[in-house]
Amino acid sequence: MLKKIFLVIALLLVAGLYLGEPVYQFYAHRGKVPMPFWGYVDIPQDIPSRNEVHQAEYQQAAESALTLLKAHRQKINTPGISAAVAIDGEVVWAGTAGWADIADNRPLTPDSQFRIGSTSKALTATLFARMVQDEKLTLDTPLNQLTLGSRNPHWQNITPRQLASHTAGLPHYKENTETIGLYRSIALNSSYRDVLDAVALFDDSDMLFSPGEDFSYSSYGTVLLSAVLQETGGKPYQTLMQEAVLKPLAMVHTTPTTVSVHAEQEAANLATFYWREDESLPRVRPWRDVDLSHRLAGGGFISTPSDLVKLGSGFINNDFISEPVRAAFWTPQTLNNGDVNEQHYAIGWRVHDSDLGEGIGKVKIANHGGVSRGSQSWLMVIPQYRMAIAVNINSKTETFWDFGRISFPLARTFILSRTSKDQSLSAPLKGEN
Repeated sequence: MLKKIFLVIALLLVAGLYLGEPVYQFYAHRGKVPMPFWGYVDIPQDIPSRNEVHQAEYQQAAESALTLLKAHRQKINTPGISAAVAIDGEVVWAGTAGWADIADNRPLTPDSQFRIGSTSKALTATLFARMVQDEKLTLDTPLNQLTLGSRNPHWQNITPRQLASHTAGLPHYKENTETIGLYRSIALNSSYRDVLDAVALFDDSDMLFSPGEDFSYSSYGTVLLSAVLQETGGKPYQTLMQEAVLKPLAMVHTTPTTVSVHAEQEAANLATFYWREDESLPRVRPWRDVDLSHRLAGGGFISTPSDLVKLGSGFINNDFISEPVRAAFWTPQTLNNGDVNEQHYAIGWRVHDSDLGEGIGKVKIANHGGVSRGSQSWLMVIPQYRMAIAVNINSKTETFWDFGRISFPLARTFILSRTSKDQSLSAPLKGEN
């Protein structure tokens, strides 16, 4: 009898450790509980860099851009940074500074892959736009016309437009009232090949508000959107993405990421992701292994800056996304009362005017940033100059824009280089304001 009691106690302890360890790691990476003292490495002072110029006319701009990139890496104290610029649908420059993996002495290259976090939403929005363009569904097809609508009675009147603009009332990760789903989003140790299995993590959760009544950022809303695209497209979401977006745009380094399914595929190019306790110190430790497949459409892809600028370029290519569809997707969305949502969020993109400084002034920018485990991502498109810029790092800054601000001087460098050769290139795209 005593042996049985000890056995039960031992099993309970093992189960507690198994279930509790990822939760502890989750809060340790957020600085809420102490991080284990082992596993740290120092960022070497000798920093490798790489400069790839794909069009000779941008050689001088590329050299200036690499100088900016190297200085920015040092300023934000990240192990590595990678960036790319595309103009007229072509990648004209890609540059890197720093390390893909410190322990293995592996420098970053333009092919090094990063977790792109919520920049994944721009990928999903592009697939959505392509399917709207092909009349597979409309922006306002209610879920009650799909089998998905039966999974939660509060989903009946939700539209894809609302899911993509965060006005549907879906919870974000920590607002999920479904206990197992909340745990899974913390543990990050389960794979979900079918997006419907990921939907099951929150399909019984409470809603935050009725569809269209308010704005609340929700990656789960984008996950549900991916299930809508899967049902209306008649193929797995990943297959639709490959056929309609990744393959046509030659985005060969963009893929879903999991711990197990893609481990061998990712091994050669995937950067190591790092955690920092103090941003002022060059002391980091590799981030714990995580599986982000439960949030794939809203935050689970890996990519490179060169692939991301191909995505941005595709969205302003009239042969890929038509003018009317692009205009619809880049219009900030309104609530039921007619007010524009508080973030001026469009459909899978943020769109706003920004001042790039003297000689350029205010320009329209469509963008999406991303924060993931040990990485940050930024993609912005400047349609007036037919330009896309992407930047990625394999660590995190406490304030996102401390990382993302490098995109503006990079934009200035290439815009001024271009307009000095041909002032006519500052004319807007047809159909753009």
